[in-house]
Amino acid sequence: MGDGMLEKISRAQQGDAAALAALLQEHYSFLYKYLIKATMDPSLAEELAQDTMVRCMEKIGTYNGASAFSSWLITIASRLYIDRKRRWKREAKWQEEQGVRSIRWRFESRDMEWSEVLDALSRLSAAQRMAVLLKHYYGYGYDEIGGMLQIPSGTVKSRVAAGLNQLRRELDENEV
Repeated sequence: MGDGMLEKISRAQQGDAAALAALLQEHYSFLYKYLIKATMDPSLAEELAQDTMVRCMEKIGTYNGASAFSSWLITIASRLYIDRKRRWKREAKWQEEQGVRSIRWRFESRDMEWSEVLDALSRLSAAQRMAVLLKHYYGYGYDEIGGMLQIPSGTVKSRVAAGLNQLRRELDENEV
């Protein structure tokens, strides 16, 4: 983290609204891209990103620099998503199916290739998808992911392993 970033965080913690706005603006795109992949639902990702920014504004004083600011935001976002999924248990399956159709349409309507990997990712459970994304796309360690998702690192390892096995099976089938 550069000195400019630390300075902005420090000013934001002291109530500097402009510093806080700049911090959030610099991290919004990164956060949104993570949430799109985690939720497979563009409108939910946008809503969660905004909720994360609000939570960050409320909790900026509690950020202690123990992890990167971006990791702190991903932790907040992941927990908000997990809480949301708990509340939406019955609707979750329908939401994900709609989200996948929406993402596929967005890619295809822009003449972008719909990635088989993204398609296969969409068929993982949300818990496995988040673990695989955080480990293999964002490069976090098992302990760090466990802390973000409030689960033991062993659970993270088993979710990543199960998710990767399912992805490999699906992608191998598509190549036949």
